Amino acid sequence: MKILAIETASEACSAALLISDDSLDQKIVEQIELAPRQHAKKILSMLDKVLAEAKLELKDVDAIAFGRGPGAFTGLRIAAGVAQGIALSVDKPVVPVSTLAALALRAIGEMKAKGKEYQSEIIATALDARMGEVYWGLFKYSEGKIESLIKEQVSKPEEMLESLQKTTKELGDNPVISIGAGWDAYEEELFQENNPKNITHLKNLAPMASEIAKLAKILFQKGKIVTPEDAQPIYIRNNVAKKSQKQP
Repeated sequence: MKILAIETASEACSAALLISDDSLDQKIVEQIELAPRQHAKKILSMLDKVLAEAKLELKDVDAIAFGRGPGAFTGLRIAAGVAQGIALSVDKPVVPVSTLAALALRAIGEMKAKGKEYQSEIIATALDARMGEVYWGLFKYSEGKIESLIKEQVSKPEEMLESLQKTTKELGDNPVISIGAGWDAYEEELFQENNPKNITHLKNLAPMASEIAKLAKILFQKGKIVTPEDAQPIYIRNNVAKKSQKQP
């Protein structure tokens, strides 16, 4: 299996190629750049580089994956547009992947890199949504898979923390791993003013195409693919606004 992945939902821009056989072995080739407002200029050349490093052509891949959001509006449009375009050019399916789930998987990788084992912590991921809000979700990890505990949403940081603490109590006071620019941007308010005791914060980490590719492999195997025409970003904030307008 060969999956080409794109992630441009944050200030980091990344492209990855996952190559996996029938065994548990898999190889990932990745390009990463911290390039605010330069994603559109860089992503195509980064995709070319990962394919060249793997000595493959675009037609050799089985699917195109992209970070479908939530995240920066412009970045999501770029990822979706590029995924649509290259998938159409070689007649391949597309796998949309949650950027928050990819961030949760990155937390697991960071823990392993530090020699720490996952101990059923709740993984609280958040991206900066601007306007005093964050996109966020809660996840758990099991056997290489990321499970969402709640519907991904947008809210004020303090509302996120309140919901998180409520969820941890309901699940038996699990410790928490927090990760993402949403936590970083409001670190003082969330950690110093509220002083939560059960949160381990992983700083300055963004969702990456390698995690998008890993999650896309699982989704692809389950048949959760779409045609290029149906590959759309998930903004969340737009959906919330529409829902509010419909309410009496």
